[in-house]
Amino acid sequence: MIRTLTVALMLAVFAPFAVQAVEPDEILKDPVLEARAREVGKQLRCVVCQNQSIDDSHAELAGDMRILVRDRITAGDSNQKVIDYMVDRYGDYVLLDPPFKAETLVLWIGPAVIAGLGLLWVVMLFRRRKAADGHMELASGTQAAPLSDDERHRLDELLKEDNA
Repeated sequence: MIRTLTVALMLAVFAPFAVQAVEPDEILKDPVLEARAREVGKQLRCVVCQNQSIDDSHAELAGDMRILVRDRITAGDSNQKVIDYMVDRYGDYVLLDPPFKAETLVLWIGPAVIAGLGLLWVVMLFRRRKAADGHMELASGTQAAPLSDDERHRLDELLKEDNA
């Protein structure tokens, strides 16, 4: 019981540190500047991993980006200046929350358009199947008109020939 509580407490305390990919040699000595670097790093996308912040990514390029952020902060840039510098260098795509403008329209609307086209394709597929199934039901489900006397006589002759 105590062992389980100890493990749970250790996981609760140390798990947040395991998620971040910031290397010990990247950490700034000044805790205020390091906090700013982490804040900026959480807003920037790793351009290799795509949906991870540079603080969470273990990619080599993300490490280079973290060092660049820390260099700019140490040089005296504000958080916004650092972000602007990174956008100038990598484009709006480097932001985890890119601005809504003409150049980033694809980033915002692209997934919805792709999902909509996929849904439209599925609906059309089901409609085609239903229409094909419906034609089969009409063909097999309708009752034939009663045979005329000539048709009945011809059928009887054919059946007699088969039995002979």
